Amino acid sequence: MPSYQEALELMHEWTPSDSLRRHMYAVEDAMRAYARKFGEDEETWAITGLIHDFDWEKYPETHPNKGADYLAGLGWPEEIVRAVRAHAPERSGVEPETLMERALYASDEITGLITAAVYVRPDRSIHTLTVKSLKKKFKDKSFARGVDREMVKRGAELLGVDLWEHVGFVLEAMQADAERLGLAGEPA
Repeated sequence: MPSYQEALELMHEWTPSDSLRRHMYAVEDAMRAYARKFGEDEETWAITGLIHDFDWEKYPETHPNKGADYLAGLGWPEEIVRAVRAHAPERSGVEPETLMERALYASDEITGLITAAVYVRPDRSIHTLTVKSLKKKFKDKSFARGVDREMVKRGAELLGVDLWEHVGFVLEAMQADAERLGLAGEPA
């Protein structure tokens, strides 16, 4: 099993963009929180969230399979390799089946919507963002067009949780890490 530090170094080596790194941190936060909620191994889930998109900038045309193959070649655990593939079943052909795979799938798209919603707030702070505000943004199809609403809905279904409870849960996980995510707001 790779250490968190090894996963972080790999992610940084393959991912030059700060925005994609912050996205992976946000998914890591959600995965860590879900691991605690479900009584699962927090480190494994966090590492999986941290590296799920590490190959996107280098190999967008073969993501996530290129990255998953690379991790397998390094001897990473099959549960992480498979979860990386399963977070993008439309590209990999691997459907999310395990609880960790379903949590990763569910956490990926919603972090993008939450981040986009923070960026348009006057204070640019995740701390003042509410689920009520996210519901409005979710319904507005012209807002954050890149966020696949059907994937967000399917993710909550796969986890067996109410959509808006899921959104609130991920929002709280991200709020706890606002500084690292660059979402703490503008200084007064």
